[in-house]
Amino acid sequence: MGNKCCCRGSEPPPLRKPEVDVIIPRPPHVTVTIDNPLHENRQPVIEDRNRSAPKRRIMVAMYNYEARDSQDISFKKGDRMEILDDSDGDWLNAVHLITKERGYIPGNYVAAELSVESEDWFFENISRKEAEKLLMSEENSRGTFLVRPSEHNPTGYSLSVKDWEEYRGFHIKHYKIKPLDNGGYYISTNKTFETLAELVTAYTKNAYGLCHVLAKPCKKPQPTMWDLGSTYRDKWEIPRMEISLIRRLGRGNFGEVHYGKWKDSIEVAVKTLREGTMSTAAFLEEAAIMKKFRHKRLVALFGVCSEEEPIYIVQEYMSKGSLLDFLRNDEGKQLEFEELVYIAFQVGSGMEYLESKQLIHRDLAARNVLIGENNIAKICDFGLARVIEDNEYCPKQGSRFPVKWTAPEAIIYGKFSIKSDVWSYGILLMELFTYGQVPYPGLHGREVIDLIEKGYRMPKPTSHHVPDEIYQTMLSCWDSNPEKRPTFEFLTHYFEGFNVTSEVPYREVPD
Repeated sequence: MGNKCCCRGSEPPPLRKPEVDVIIPRPPHVTVTIDNPLHENRQPVIEDRNRSAPKRRIMVAMYNYEARDSQDISFKKGDRMEILDDSDGDWLNAVHLITKERGYIPGNYVAAELSVESEDWFFENISRKEAEKLLMSEENSRGTFLVRPSEHNPTGYSLSVKDWEEYRGFHIKHYKIKPLDNGGYYISTNKTFETLAELVTAYTKNAYGLCHVLAKPCKKPQPTMWDLGSTYRDKWEIPRMEISLIRRLGRGNFGEVHYGKWKDSIEVAVKTLREGTMSTAAFLEEAAIMKKFRHKRLVALFGVCSEEEPIYIVQEYMSKGSLLDFLRNDEGKQLEFEELVYIAFQVGSGMEYLESKQLIHRDLAARNVLIGENNIAKICDFGLARVIEDNEYCPKQGSRFPVKWTAPEAIIYGKFSIKSDVWSYGILLMELFTYGQVPYPGLHGREVIDLIEKGYRMPKPTSHHVPDEIYQTMLSCWDSNPEKRPTFEFLTHYFEGFNVTSEVPYREVPD
C-alpha cells in the first residue's frame, strides 16, 4: 500500500509472445526479423542479402549529335546520359542528365563515363597504319598523339606520336605500353603508373625520353552512322517521299547513281535500278543480309525504296565518288605511293571482314570502291551481283560481264568464292597502282579468257612505278589454283606493314 507509486496504476500485463505461428515463405537468401516484439502491430522487416540497388550506367558523349527524328535526342560532346535500355543494339534508350529529355542515342557516339574509351586520346579500333594516317594530317603539330590497343599484345597498348626531324621531316613514332603483372603500365621500366590516364598525364608534363612531350590528342574522326535515324533502327523500307534526288553522279551497269538528301537534311547516295534488273523479292532478301554487315570499310546501306519501280538503294554518301574515277581525275593523279598503299590496305581490310563472315562480293573492282574525305576507301555493292537478273551480265553473253576482273573458275564453271574475290582484288591492285588503267589493255573479254586458260598473266606495267614485291603479290592473287591464293587477312597485314619499320622499343635516356 505505502510502497506503490500512485502514478503506476495496476501491474502491466505480461509481455506478449511474438507471433511464431505464421510461416512466411521465403527463399534461403532472405532473412526475416521482427524489429521489436513489444510492438505487436509492427510489420516484419524482410532483407534480401543478394539484392542491391541497380547500378546506374552513365555514358559521356564523345561527339556532338543532332537529333534526326522525334525518337532520338540531341547532345553535345561531354554531355552525360543515363542508359535506360540497351537492347536495341546500335541505339541506346537514354535520358539526358541536363535537359532531362528521353530518347534514343547512337551507341558509337558515347562511351562509359570514366572508362579509358571516354578519353579523347584513346582510339579503340584502329590499326597502326590508320593511326599514322590520322596523325599525319596537316592540322596536327609535333607532339600530337593517340593511344590504341596493341595489335600484338592483347593486354598492352601502343602510343603513337607525331614527330619532326630535320633530315626526315614529319613522321610518326610508336612506343609500346606494356602491362605490369600486378596491374599498371609502363613505357620505361623506371616509370610505372597505375592507369593509362596517369601515364598519359605524366608524359604531357615531361617527355622522359620520348621524342616529344605529349602535346594534344589527335582529333577523332566522326563515327559511321549505320541508320538514317533511330526510326530505322529495326526497319529499312524508306518512304520514297523522304528521299530527294538532287543531281546525277553517274551511270552504272544496272542504273544511275544520284546525290540526294533524306528529309532535305542528311546527304545520301541513291542508286536507281533499271526496271527488270532484278526480282524485288530476291533483292529485298539480299538487302536484309547486306544491312547486317557493318565495318568501317564497307559503305553503310541505310535502306531501300522498293514499293514501286525503280527501286532505290539508299546508302552512305562518299564525296569523291568511285575509286576508278578518282584515280583518273586531277586529284587522284597526284596521290603519292604511300596513299595508294593505304587504299590497298583499306580495301583489303573491308574484304577481310567479308571473308570472316563468309560473304562473297562477286564484283570487286575499283568502280565498286568509293572514296570519301581524307581518302577514306569503302567497298560498296557487296552481294548485289548475286541477285542481278540481267542476261547480258553473265559469262554466257560476255559483253558486259566483268570478265577482266573475274577468276577463271567463276567464268567457266560459275564457281564464285572468297578466293575468286581474291583474284578480283589482284586486278583492283593493278588498277590502283596504274591510276585507273584498264586491265589487259588492248584485249577483249574473249581473248582474255583464252589467254588466262593458257597461263597468261598481266605483265608488270612499265608506265607506272609498281615495286616487284607488290607485283608478286598480284601474281599470287592470280594463281590458277584458288586454294593457293592468299587470304584477305594476309593481304591486309601485308599492305599494313608494307615499307614500315617494326615498332621501336623505348630508348632509355638519362634524366
